[in-house]
Amino acid sequence: MFMSDQFENQNLSVAVLLPCYNEEVTIGKVVRDFKASLPDATIYVYDNNSTDRTAEIAEAEGAIVRREPRQGKGNVIRAMFEDIDADVYVMADGDDTYPADAAPAMVAKVLEGYDMVIGDRLSSTYFQENKRPFHNFGNRLVRGSINGLFGAHVTDIMTGYRAFNFTFVKTYPVLSRGFEVETEMTIHSLNNNLRLFEMPIQYRDRPEGSVSKLDTVGDGIKVMSTIFRMIREYKPLPFFGGLGLIIGIVGIVLCGTVTFEFAKTGVVTHFPTLIGAVMLVITGLLLIIAGIILDVMAKNDRKTFVIDTNKIAYNKRH
Repeated sequence: MFMSDQFENQNLSVAVLLPCYNEEVTIGKVVRDFKASLPDATIYVYDNNSTDRTAEIAEAEGAIVRREPRQGKGNVIRAMFEDIDADVYVMADGDDTYPADAAPAMVAKVLEGYDMVIGDRLSSTYFQENKRPFHNFGNRLVRGSINGLFGAHVTDIMTGYRAFNFTFVKTYPVLSRGFEVETEMTIHSLNNNLRLFEMPIQYRDRPEGSVSKLDTVGDGIKVMSTIFRMIREYKPLPFFGGLGLIIGIVGIVLCGTVTFEFAKTGVVTHFPTLIGAVMLVITGLLLIIAGIILDVMAKNDRKTFVIDTNKIAYNKRH
């Protein structure tokens, strides 16, 4: 009741966002659970071309049902963020794997000033509940890669249970089309130094009769390609500079072998090696220069992002 009174006193609006594809087994319970935990919130179910009774059941339980024809979770989240205005957003899945009773605490953290609150599965029951070993391995791999690159300590990079403030939702560019969108959100937040808070939650595996839409190999490849792309865009100097340094060193070593041979014999007998080595050195230098230029552009993009978020926050207050 405290959270309900707090919403009313501050005249705050809360939106629960549930992207769904063929979740008729669980969506009714999920909607009821969020209604019980956040009685003053508006619950939105976005049906992503379901072929079962997902939309019908959600509507019967009192949710606002909308349809998104572009297939993929990223497309659904993009539509949600574009369409819905609220002070606080809670995003979960319709498969009943995330506990709705954690939502009030997540909303409270957003109200404290955090841009995004992450429902951390990995610190609690995820590895016991999730029976898919490749998913567990993938979570560890993605977490290590991103934390190492950004010098961060985020535990659960890929969780689908999150809460956001208005400014985050309206300034976050959703580029991914599928399940890799959660990874993209985390990288975007770390790159722009947003205020993140991780809250451990009790994850539970899908109930019997509910079928996962994840493709372990396919979605894993998409996630890794997203990480590769965002490293290239957000950290261009380490990416291009490191690549250029490796290529340049190889070229210098080859040049050294030809030079050493010339010093001993006075004759250059391996002209193709010399030409290739010089081209490698030039390519390495060009990559390093490109990395420096793109790094300056990335910093300018971050400055623009801060200015845009400040404008949105100011306009919302006034």
